[in-house]
Amino acid sequence: MSRIAPKKSFYCTVVSETVAITLARRSRFSGREDLFVQCSEADCQYVDSNAPPCPLTLSLFAVEIERRAARRSAGGEA
Repeated sequence: MSRIAPKKSFYCTVVSETVAITLARRSRFSGREDLFVQCSEADCQYVDSNAPPCPLTLSLFAVEIERRAARRSAGGEA
Protein backbone atom coordinates (compact mmCIF):
# COMPACT_ATOMS: atom_id res chain seq x y z
CA MET A 1 0.00 0.00 0.00
CA SER A 2 1.55 3.26 -1.14
CA ARG A 3 1.64 6.25 1.18
CA ILE A 4 2.43 8.67 -1.62
CA ALA A 5 -0.61 10.70 -2.58
CA PRO A 6 -1.43 10.63 -6.28
CA LYS A 7 -0.79 13.78 -8.27
CA LYS A 8 -3.44 15.21 -10.54
CA SER A 9 -3.31 17.81 -13.27
CA PHE A 10 -5.60 20.76 -12.63
CA TYR A 11 -6.24 23.91 -14.65
CA CYS A 12 -5.96 26.79 -12.18
CA THR A 13 -7.89 29.93 -13.03
CA VAL A 14 -5.75 32.03 -10.67
CA VAL A 15 -2.48 31.44 -12.52
CA SER A 16 -4.15 30.55 -15.85
CA GLU A 17 -2.17 27.36 -16.36
CA THR A 18 -2.23 23.67 -15.57
CA VAL A 19 -0.62 22.79 -12.24
CA ALA A 20 0.06 19.53 -10.40
CA ILE A 21 -1.95 19.04 -7.22
CA THR A 22 -1.75 16.42 -4.49
CA LEU A 23 -3.43 15.66 -1.19
CA ALA A 24 -1.12 16.46 1.72
CA ARG A 25 -1.13 16.71 5.51
CA ARG A 26 -0.38 19.85 7.43
CA SER A 27 0.89 19.25 10.97
CA ARG A 28 -0.20 21.69 13.64
CA PHE A 29 1.66 22.53 16.83
CA SER A 30 -1.30 21.02 18.70
CA GLY A 31 -0.39 17.66 17.16
CA ARG A 32 -3.46 17.65 14.93
CA GLU A 33 -2.96 17.01 11.24
CA ASP A 34 -5.23 18.58 8.63
CA LEU A 35 -5.56 17.53 5.02
CA PHE A 36 -5.13 20.18 2.34
CA VAL A 37 -4.56 20.32 -1.40
CA GLN A 38 -0.95 21.13 -2.25
CA CYS A 39 -0.19 22.88 -5.52
CA SER A 40 3.01 22.84 -7.59
CA GLU A 41 2.80 26.60 -8.34
CA ALA A 42 5.10 28.03 -5.66
CA ASP A 43 4.88 31.59 -7.05
CA CYS A 44 1.11 31.86 -6.46
CA GLN A 45 0.17 34.14 -3.58
CA TYR A 46 -2.55 31.66 -2.55
CA VAL A 47 -0.30 28.58 -2.54
CA ASP A 48 -1.45 26.03 0.06
CA SER A 49 -4.22 28.31 1.35
CA ASN A 50 -7.16 26.42 -0.21
CA ALA A 51 -9.27 29.54 0.40
CA PRO A 52 -10.98 31.76 -2.19
CA PRO A 53 -10.04 32.84 -4.75
CA CYS A 54 -7.89 29.69 -4.82
CA PRO A 55 -10.03 27.04 -6.58
CA LEU A 56 -8.42 24.11 -4.75
CA THR A 57 -10.68 22.25 -2.33
CA LEU A 58 -10.62 18.87 -0.64
CA SER A 59 -13.55 17.82 -2.83
CA LEU A 60 -11.03 17.37 -5.67
CA PHE A 61 -9.72 14.37 -3.69
CA ALA A 62 -13.04 13.07 -2.30
CA VAL A 63 -12.39 9.49 -3.45
CA GLU A 64 -8.92 9.39 -1.88
CA ILE A 65 -10.24 10.87 1.38
CA GLU A 66 -13.01 8.25 1.51
CA ARG A 67 -10.45 5.48 0.95
CA ARG A 68 -8.29 6.79 3.79
CA ALA A 69 -11.32 6.92 6.10
CA ALA A 70 -12.26 3.35 5.14
CA ARG A 71 -8.72 2.12 5.90
CA ARG A 72 -8.78 3.90 9.26
CA SER A 73 -12.14 2.40 10.22
CA ALA A 74 -10.91 -1.05 9.15
CA GLY A 75 -8.00 -0.72 11.57
CA GLY A 76 -5.39 0.31 9.04
CA GLU A 77 -3.47 3.53 9.03
CA ALA A 78 -4.23 6.26 6.48
